[in-house]
Amino acid sequence: MATRRRMRFVHWQLAWMLAAALVLATLGALSAELFFVLSLIGLLIVTELTAPVNVTPAWRKRLVWLIGLGLAGFAVIVVRRILEILPPEVLPL
Repeated sequence: MATRRRMRFVHWQLAWMLAAALVLATLGALSAELFFVLSLIGLLIVTELTAPVNVTPAWRKRLVWLIGLGLAGFAVIVVRRILEILPPEVLPL
């Protein structure tokens, strides 16, 4: 039972990532940063939509670490984008 639910989670995540890549490629906006952000959003959505009601399996508890790493990567992307937007005289570097 747990393996079937785990594989359903993996299939939904892969479907989300494939759809994100196809949409970005169709729009001509395919970049690593956008794909990463959309994949992270998909991970959060799929995690919530497939959450069990009563008991949380051990493999789902480990998703917290993956989500934390994803959010840290998202923070790095946001900081890089902000630094690109700001004029050089604002930064005290």
